[in-house]
Amino acid sequence: MVFAHVTDAWTRDADRNDGRFFATVFVNGLAAPMFLLLAGVALALAAESRCRVIGRVEAGRTVRRRGWQVFGLAFLFRAQSQLLGWGSWVNFLKVDILNVMGLAMVGVAWIWSLVPGRQWRIWGYAIATAHFAMLNPVVRDAAWLAPLPELLEWYVRSMPGRTSFSLFPWAGFLTAGALAGELVAGARDPKQERRVHGGLAVAATLGIALGIALSFLPSIYADSEFWSTSPTFFFIRLGLVVATIPLAWLINLSWEPLVTMGRSSLFVYWIHVEMVYGAATLPLKRLLPWELTMLSALGLCALLYKLVHAKNAWLARRPLPSGLEFLAPVLK
Repeated sequence: MVFAHVTDAWTRDADRNDGRFFATVFVNGLAAPMFLLLAGVALALAAESRCRVIGRVEAGRTVRRRGWQVFGLAFLFRAQSQLLGWGSWVNFLKVDILNVMGLAMVGVAWIWSLVPGRQWRIWGYAIATAHFAMLNPVVRDAAWLAPLPELLEWYVRSMPGRTSFSLFPWAGFLTAGALAGELVAGARDPKQERRVHGGLAVAATLGIALGIALSFLPSIYADSEFWSTSPTFFFIRLGLVVATIPLAWLINLSWEPLVTMGRSSLFVYWIHVEMVYGAATLPLKRLLPWELTMLSALGLCALLYKLVHAKNAWLARRPLPSGLEFLAPVLK
């Protein structure tokens, strides 16, 4: 995520046609799908854990509340950006990844609450994921959506200048994450864990292979672009990010800096965007050669790691004030 934004903001124009730049952009482009996927995984695991402690009804309310919190924080984030000088005030209403994440979390939480059986929830998440992917080209060009109020239309489909993300297809990564989370939560012993992660690895590989194979065939849609609306591109990216789950389990990935940053991923997202695109770093905008951009991204990651530790140490000494509890998804 940090590398994606640093590459976009600071790489000089002369290096933007370089093969290394395109490769970096593709790899960095997996950050947003992974961010959404892991939010879905975490929601399913959290709901399962809370259900055992406070019961199903209250656990459902809790996870829905967290989704609405993230949705509300999206507007606070945009307000902060506006106050710090990011362009027109219409940008306050721009649909970004936190808007989509919050609404998708609420939707997944409702499925979790209303569908009692794990197997049926898995089917529900799978159907939702397929719909978000397969209907994206249709929704993108649907004339019947034009009468919608603009603010609603921005959430449904991509609108240049008004949306960085939209529910179609991006919410599909979160529903897929919830599906993976349900599978992981259902594993009760090491044998079942091996079976689940093996299944995820196979599904990820098949998704990637099938997506690549189908991308060479004529599209079933009247108008679809591989790099934007194509379901094949969606499933290739989904396969790549799903593959990281069994990979992390296989190698028992517990490197402390990665764990620390992962647990504070929303905090890292919140502060690093201003650090990359804000007024303080405007002199670096499209100035650095590719090599120096990569080094700068590493340096920023090191700084963010220090800031996360400082944040954690501060919260360990004093509880979050009651008036600021709405910031818990960011600060905790």
